[in-house]
Amino acid sequence: MRQENDLGKDPIGRLVVRIALPSMLAQLVNVLYNIVDRMYIGNIAQTGDLALAGVGVCGPVITMVGSAAALIGIGGAPLMSIYLGEGKREKAFAVVANCFLMLCILSVALTAVLFPMKEPMLLFFGASKATISYADSYFSIYLTGTIFALLSAGMSQFIICQGFAKIAMLAVALGAGLNIILDPVFIFAWNMGVPGAAVATVLSQFASCCFVLSFLFGKRPAIHITFGGYSVRIMRRVLSIGFTPFAIIAVDNIMIIAMNAILQKYGGAAQGDMLVTCATIAQSFMLVVTMPLSGISGGTQTILSFNYGARQIGRVKMAQRKIFLLCLVYTGLMTAAAWLGGKWFVQLFTNDAVIAEKALWAIRVYTLSLLPLGIQYEIVDGFTAIGKVQYSLPLSFWRKLVYFAALFLLPAIWGAESAFFAEPISDVAGPLVSIMVYLSVMKKVLDKRKERQPDA
Repeated sequence: MRQENDLGKDPIGRLVVRIALPSMLAQLVNVLYNIVDRMYIGNIAQTGDLALAGVGVCGPVITMVGSAAALIGIGGAPLMSIYLGEGKREKAFAVVANCFLMLCILSVALTAVLFPMKEPMLLFFGASKATISYADSYFSIYLTGTIFALLSAGMSQFIICQGFAKIAMLAVALGAGLNIILDPVFIFAWNMGVPGAAVATVLSQFASCCFVLSFLFGKRPAIHITFGGYSVRIMRRVLSIGFTPFAIIAVDNIMIIAMNAILQKYGGAAQGDMLVTCATIAQSFMLVVTMPLSGISGGTQTILSFNYGARQIGRVKMAQRKIFLLCLVYTGLMTAAAWLGGKWFVQLFTNDAVIAEKALWAIRVYTLSLLPLGIQYEIVDGFTAIGKVQYSLPLSFWRKLVYFAALFLLPAIWGAESAFFAEPISDVAGPLVSIMVYLSVMKKVLDKRKERQPDA
C-alpha cells in the first residue's frame, strides 16, 4: 500500500514536518466551523451581539460533546500505532473495529441524553433571558448531527496514524469549505438567522464524515474498518488512553462555561452579556491558537507511538525535540498576531466600538503566556502517545486546577474583568510543573522501553 510517510524509516525532521503541518492546518481549518458561524452571526442586523453571546454559550457545550471523539479516536490511534510498530496487524484491525462501534453507540447515546435537558443546561452554563432563544435554537439543530461530528473527528485519527496526514486534512477542509459557502446562504439569503448557521454546520459535518468513512472502508489504508473482533479488553485500553485528551477537552470547555457564568454573576445586568460577547470573541482567537497547536502535538503522536512500539527510542527522542520546537515557533507567531493584528480579528465579529475595544483587551490578556502553553501541550500529548497516562492526566489537571482557583478568586476581589487573567496564570503555573516532571521521568520511561524484550 502506498503511504505518504514511513513512520519507522523516513528522516525524523522531514517526517515531523510532513505530519505536523497538515495536522496543524486541518485543525486551523476546523476552527472555521466555530469562527465562521460566529462571524456571520455577529453581523446579523440589530440582534448580532446578543445572538453571538447565545452561540458563544453553546460553543463549549458543543466541544464537550465533541470531546467524545477524542476519547475514542485519540485513545485508539496511539494504541493502533504501537501495535503496528510491534508488527501486530490483527490487533491493529481490532482496535479500529472496536473504536468505530464505540463512536456509533456513543453518538446516539449523547443525542438521546442531551436533547431533553438542553434548555436548563444552557441557562446554567451562562445563557441569559435575552440570549437563551439563540442558544437553544442553535444547539437543538446541532445535536441532530452529533453522529457525523463524532465519526468524522474520531475516525480521522486512524487516517493520520497510518501516515495519511494530507487525506485527513482534506476531510476537514471539505467540511469547513462547505460551511463557509452555506453559512451566508442559510443565514442571510434564506433569512434563517442562527438556525441557518446550525444547519450549515450539520451538513458540512455530514460531508466530512462521508469522506472519512469512504477512505477507511476503501483499499488504500493498510488498516481499514472491519466488523467483528469486539473486545471489552481493547475497549477498556482505548478508554484508558483516550481519557486524558477527553478530559483535557472537556475540562477546557468547563473552564469556558465557568468563565461565562462568572462574567454574568459579577458583570450583572449592566455588563454581563457584553463581557460574555467579549469572552466569546477572545475564546474564538484562542481556538485559532489551541486547535492548530493540538494538531502539531496530537497529530505527531503517531510518530512517537509507532517508534515507541518498535523500540526505536532514538527516533522518539529526536522527534519530540522537533515537535517542541514547532510548538514554540507556532505559539510565538500567535502571540505576535494577537498583539499586532488582534484588532482586525475583533472586527470580524462586531462593529460596536465599546465591545471591540474590550474584546481586543481580552485577547491580549489571554495570550500573555502562550509560549509555555506550547510546551505544556507537547509534554502532555507526548506522555499520552506512549501510553503513560499516569503522567499526562495529572499534569493536565494541575493546570486546570490553577485556572479554576484563579477564576473564582480574582473576580471576588477585583471584579468581573479580572477573570480574564485566570488563563495566563494557569499557562505559567501548569507548564512549570510539567517541565519538572518531564525532565525527571521521560528519559527513564524511554530507557526502560528500550531494554524491554520484543514479546514482553
